Amino acid sequence: MISLAAATGRAGRRAFLRAPIDIYRDHPQHRDTERDIVETMLGGRSAFHRHAEVHPYLIRDGERLAGRVALIHDRNLPDYAQVSFFEALPGLEGVIDTLRDKARELFQGVPKLVCGLDGHLNYSAGILIEGFEMPPVFGFNWNPLYYADYFAALHARTMVSFRFEIEPFCKLAERLATTNRRGNVVVRTMDRRQMRREVEIFSKLNNACFQEHAYWSDRTGEEDYELLRPFRFLLREENLIFAEVNGDPVGFLLWYPDFNEMVAPHGRLGLRHVCRYRLRKPANNSIQTVRLTEIGVRKEHRGSAVVPAMILEMVTSLRAGPYRFCEGGFIFEENTSSIALALSLIARALGRRPLPARRWATFEGDLQ
Repeated sequence: MISLAAATGRAGRRAFLRAPIDIYRDHPQHRDTERDIVETMLGGRSAFHRHAEVHPYLIRDGERLAGRVALIHDRNLPDYAQVSFFEALPGLEGVIDTLRDKARELFQGVPKLVCGLDGHLNYSAGILIEGFEMPPVFGFNWNPLYYADYFAALHARTMVSFRFEIEPFCKLAERLATTNRRGNVVVRTMDRRQMRREVEIFSKLNNACFQEHAYWSDRTGEEDYELLRPFRFLLREENLIFAEVNGDPVGFLLWYPDFNEMVAPHGRLGLRHVCRYRLRKPANNSIQTVRLTEIGVRKEHRGSAVVPAMILEMVTSLRAGPYRFCEGGFIFEENTSSIALALSLIARALGRRPLPARRWATFEGDLQ
């Protein structure tokens, strides 16, 4: 039976951060490029902590250090106690019972437990259940096959991503652009000199566009700025695209290269990676994959020229780089309209129906 030890003090924090490297020693797919997010969550002074409790623990199996986990309750998502940043060795006993008991103790009256939501959807989400052979695209979670077994008694809500060749996708976007008029839609890229202002617009659009999304809770610009700030030297202006109608922001598109392709197994993004990326023109970088992370459009402008206009802007940047593949952000399989739209566009571009590249799941159960 496992036990939980609070990851307090400098030594506890260091052990919490190092746990994935020890667990994934024999898994070359692992990348440690999400550590900045984890450090922010452990710090206790971020904007997220103003409305959320974060309790980090080391998982022990007898005297052996066997993993880590953070138990989180966000008052903006009040019905859920979250099992977050979970990493563990195989063959542990009593995992879900131990986590449920500790969550009940910490968050009295909270009705549900969700495993695999890491504080907020904008941070990361999902226990990987298919697609283990590939290293993760930057921003995606990766874990070994056995993780899902620890949560098998709970209800799974699955998510998928689709991966496709860029060239036929670009040709489709350019073809559609010739038959769709933009009307009064104006598209622009991010102004990095006004990063805080741009992130504030990004956050407001997120809140307006994703109210009906599973696990969504509203964000402040300060929270998203803290999220994006560690990667600000890797983000170029073209990676965040806004659509405006009559001067008002009505949609956004976030995409970026797969920075994980620059990093060796178990590695982190460092200054040398930033310099190598920033000092080269896009066409001279070796990254072959991009991630189409998010597209959000205000409800009253869905079905208009907003999405094609933003995609065409992205395609212009893709043409300037060495990119061969694009992988979309995760979509909950219960979101049938988004799945249908993604399948339709990719099938039109490729001439065949795509298969999911990866699957993740969050796992839910009653807590009280």
